[in-house]
Amino acid sequence: MADRAHSLFDDVSLDSLRVRRSTKWTAYPPDVLPAFIAELDVPLAEPIAAALHAAVDDGDTGYAAPGELSAAFAEFAAARLGWRLDSRRAFLVPDVVVGIAESLRLFTAPGDGVVINSPVYPPFYAVVHEVERRIVDVPLLHSDARGWEIDLAGLERAFAAGARAYVLCSPHNPLGRVFDPATLAAVAALAARYDVLVLADEVHAPLTLPGAAFTAFAPIAEAAGTKAVALHSASKAWNLAGLKCALVVAADEPVHEALRRMPVEARYRSGHFGVIASVAAFRDGVAWLDGLLAHLDRNRRLLAELLARELPAVRYAPPEASFLAWLDCRDLGLGDDPAKAFLQRGRVALTSGQGYGPGGAGHARLNMGTTAALLEEAVVRMRRAL
Repeated sequence: MADRAHSLFDDVSLDSLRVRRSTKWTAYPPDVLPAFIAELDVPLAEPIAAALHAAVDDGDTGYAAPGELSAAFAEFAAARLGWRLDSRRAFLVPDVVVGIAESLRLFTAPGDGVVINSPVYPPFYAVVHEVERRIVDVPLLHSDARGWEIDLAGLERAFAAGARAYVLCSPHNPLGRVFDPATLAAVAALAARYDVLVLADEVHAPLTLPGAAFTAFAPIAEAAGTKAVALHSASKAWNLAGLKCALVVAADEPVHEALRRMPVEARYRSGHFGVIASVAAFRDGVAWLDGLLAHLDRNRRLLAELLARELPAVRYAPPEASFLAWLDCRDLGLGDDPAKAFLQRGRVALTSGQGYGPGGAGHARLNMGTTAALLEEAVVRMRRAL
């Protein structure tokens, strides 16, 4: 087996997880092991817990105010993401998907085409339809030699045909791909040429794993004269999704001025505890994050060995970022929706690949952000489905 060095993140017991009342732990009966939605099975970082306890002790439970959030994120981005941003350009929203919706409403019109790269995070499809825009799918390219890549020629065809916006998922969910600076520069150049807005969902950036280097899109966009916003949150890296706090960051001043027209409701629908927790995460949660990254690095290697032992027909490329594994199960003989068989016959819940677009049939997404023991149990249960 891969290095199974014990860590704080392996001390979480299944019994302690089952008392949680979040979606992950209440969506299925108790005999099902959940490995689907992007919630981490981790203890809350102590600086975040302390900040939230202090707020409760003070009765500080009112409406959200941005407070120090933008400044805290700017400090974190400079130190960890190689991005020196003007904190004035960051706006509070409840979550990344809301940020995408409000940006599309500001910069595009009903019926406009919005490019996405399947297989990709299913809420992208939903939010584009919600704001009455039109999906333009430019699937990612894949080869054994180069892995997953953006189809730049396909992107240009979509832009030239009139698409008005592009949702760039970087690092990519569910593939864990971290796109290189040259690719991002090419995207920015194309978007500038065709006057296309780029919405860079970078929520998994803090979870870039050893061996990969994240590149922020906004500085590249500003240099290229590309209209762009970046979307960030502490939600994934510190497991704070239920606290409802994210940031939309303008790449330049004209976009900043446009974002000032976002409805004030976007701020008030955010969570006050989310702001408090996010400030604590960005400023005081980095040591905890480093421990998590080491744990996830071990888990992605462990998963490769578990699959080789239990399910050698499954194809898996360890992600370069985050805690999500994209599994090609087409050779298992389980049809277009292997997650259904894993659930029914193995009592383990993965996310069906069918929701990720045309390339998702025969695939499933596995959340490996758990203990080594529960990750092994999940793969053993998948094997039982055969």
